[in-house]
Amino acid sequence: MIVLTAKNGQEAVNSFETSAPHSIDAILMDIRMPLMDGLTATKTIRALARPDAKTVPIIAMTANAFNEDREKSLIAGMSDHLSKPIIPEKLFDTLAKYLK
Repeated sequence: MIVLTAKNGQEAVNSFETSAPHSIDAILMDIRMPLMDGLTATKTIRALARPDAKTVPIIAMTANAFNEDREKSLIAGMSDHLSKPIIPEKLFDTLAKYLK
């Protein structure tokens, strides 16, 4: 596995936007980031004009654990929502669900 990191939502968008199409298999997105939050970053990625922008799995990893937080993530275009503390087995199961 090759892991790319981003310090904020804008870096995450830039990293995805400049990558080769279909070269990123999944995005683990924090919700609370500086410069651009994860919800905005997700909406921005989903709006990009590239073949994988609408299908790349984007999984929220956040301290926001209420049902309304999960709804906000899904409305923004995230594929799933995991609340912290992250349980490794749940993360692995979630990734396996999207990475066939």
